[in-house]
Amino acid sequence: MARILIVEDDEPVRSLAARALERDGHSVDTAEDGEIGLDLIRAASGGYDLVVSDIRMPGMDGIAMAQAAVTAFPSLRIMLVTGYAEQRERAAELDGVIVDVVQKPFTLTQIREKVREHLA
Repeated sequence: MARILIVEDDEPVRSLAARALERDGHSVDTAEDGEIGLDLIRAASGGYDLVVSDIRMPGMDGIAMAQAAVTAFPSLRIMLVTGYAEQRERAAELDGVIVDVVQKPFTLTQIREKVREHLA
């Protein structure tokens, strides 16, 4: 199946999403912030089929990570998640860079469906 990177500072959310996507047969790597996520993207030479990242995180946020990642790897697909309306508006600046912005809280079924949609 697909190779997916989940970048999320909330460990329970990160673990649950990773397990749900692994059950769908995907290979899943995880990172707890944007800096580690960007390091993993660079180490994989952009070789992820999809990056799923929270927007609001300590250190490098998901928007800064997405901008840096697609500068280096323009074909990389990134889906952002957020629980904050103002963060969703910030993500609007990334049209053409990100494939979707998913509102938190989301169910495992919702995240699995969104991932399937963007991998199709």
